Amino acid sequence: MDRFKCKYIFRDDYNPVYVNGAQGGINTQGEIIINFYLERSALPKSQTYGVEEGKINARELESEPADLKESFVRVIENGIVMNYKTAKEIHRWLGSHLETLEALEALSSEK
Repeated sequence: MDRFKCKYIFRDDYNPVYVNGAQGGINTQGEIIINFYLERSALPKSQTYGVEEGKINARELESEPADLKESFVRVIENGIVMNYKTAKEIHRWLGSHLETLEALEALSSEK
């Protein structure tokens, strides 16, 4: 046999999630763990504004949490665990796609 078909099975609610970072490492079983996150500004639980002459003042008086302006959050929606062999294959696969993107970027910058 010179070919085979791989069928993909996914749930009806399959929906890719945007990530812009990852955290993880190697667990005690020697597997790689990657927790994907979306990093964004923190959202307030509440904000308090003053009222002057019957109008809301645009200047914020306080917020909850108090350190809102110095905070950001990393929302972890999902993660993966893989063994060494799988990690090597994904590394190769991702590297191949990165090379393709770099070649396309080089072509577009020449124009």
